[in-house]
Amino acid sequence: MNEILYPIAEKFISINGEGRKAGELALFIRFRKCNLNCSYCDTLWANQDNSPAEFLSLEQLVDFAEKSGIKNITLTGGEPLLQNHLDQLITELMKHHHEIEIETNGSMDIKNLALQKYRPAFTLDYKLPFSRMEKFMLTENYQYLNKNLDVIKFVSGNRKDLEKAYEIIKKYNLISKAVVYFSPVFGQIDPVEIVDFLKEKNLNEVRMQLQLHKFIWSPEQGGV
Repeated sequence: MNEILYPIAEKFISINGEGRKAGELALFIRFRKCNLNCSYCDTLWANQDNSPAEFLSLEQLVDFAEKSGIKNITLTGGEPLLQNHLDQLITELMKHHHEIEIETNGSMDIKNLALQKYRPAFTLDYKLPFSRMEKFMLTENYQYLNKNLDVIKFVSGNRKDLEKAYEIIKKYNLISKAVVYFSPVFGQIDPVEIVDFLKEKNLNEVRMQLQLHKFIWSPEQGGV
């Protein structure tokens, strides 16, 4: 039987810049390859089939996580749900008492991972019009969300995006299914505009969040 190898674009320890555990330490494992091409993507260097990567086995990744001493693990990309055998990696990491979050772009089916015994938490994007990727969104995923674990994130670049996010939140009753975040496309929209929109629409329980790592370090800096 062939050894399972995962294409890892980078791995590093930092703080979670966004999501439910913003500000907490996390070990980031970034997989290469993505199926989307968002207008504001900040990881284009990791998104191709032939992007630079080191191939690490399940055992090597679990060993790395154990030696790190970090509880939170964020699987990101690229798009992590494109990876084969991701369920096996998640299971082994969770058996070693790590808490797993998957940052996924909203176009990939989460059902199998959401229903497995060792279930990760999902931070699930809904790509708004500014991204140019909205047509790929898989809203069937919303039936598998767990409000105690999961996040729906709307990265907004303008007023049109905010209006569409409001429409989707209401249509799918997302506030009852997950924690909902609005986040600005860095440098494209004033965060005050998002706050004003939340007030205008009385969006109780929706949270506005900035990407902490882009304020602590340079927005272009990797490995943070």
